[in-house]
Amino acid sequence: MERKVEGITLELARGDIARQEGFDAVVNAANARLAPGGGVAGALHRAAGPGLAEECRPLAPIERGEAVITGAHQLPNRWVIHCLGPVFGEDEPADELLADCYRNALELAEENGVGSIAFPSLSTGAFGYPMREAARIAMGVVVASAGGLESVRRIRFVLWGEDALEAHRDALREVLAE
Repeated sequence: MERKVEGITLELARGDIARQEGFDAVVNAANARLAPGGGVAGALHRAAGPGLAEECRPLAPIERGEAVITGAHQLPNRWVIHCLGPVFGEDEPADELLADCYRNALELAEENGVGSIAFPSLSTGAFGYPMREAARIAMGVVVASAGGLESVRRIRFVLWGEDALEAHRDALREVLAE
C-alpha cells in the first residue's frame, strides 16, 4: 500500500527490516543497552556486523521514547536510528512513549538529512504492545508530522506478517479518514 501525505510517500510493505535497500536509514526496535538481542534488534545487529554493537556501546543506555543514530555498517543503508519503545502494561504513559519514539526518530532523520526511512512496528514484539493500537499511534504520528518534514520524503513501514500489514493498513485508512 502506498499513499502520498503532504508530499511524503508513505508505504506499507511486508518484509525484512535488515534488507531495505534504497533507504537512507532503518529504525531499530532497540533495548536500553542498544545491544544485539532478539527480533528486530537481533536481525539488524546480525546483518550489520559487530561494528554496530561497538558504535552503540558508548551511546547506551537510552530511555523509553528516546532515539539515537549510528552508522549502518554492513547494512545496505547509511544510518540506523535506534528507538526504545515502551513495554506494554509496565511503562506509562505507553501511548505517549510510543509516539515519542516515532517523533524522535523522524527528528533525528531530519537533523541528519535522511531522505528515506524504514520503520518496523515498534514495541509490538517482545514488548507486547497490541498491534492495532500501536499501528494507530504510528500512523497518527507520521501523518501529523508529514507537513513539517523537509528532508524526509519517503517513509516505509516494514511489517513482518500479514496481520501486522492489515493492522497498519486499517490504521492508515482511519487516520486519513478514507
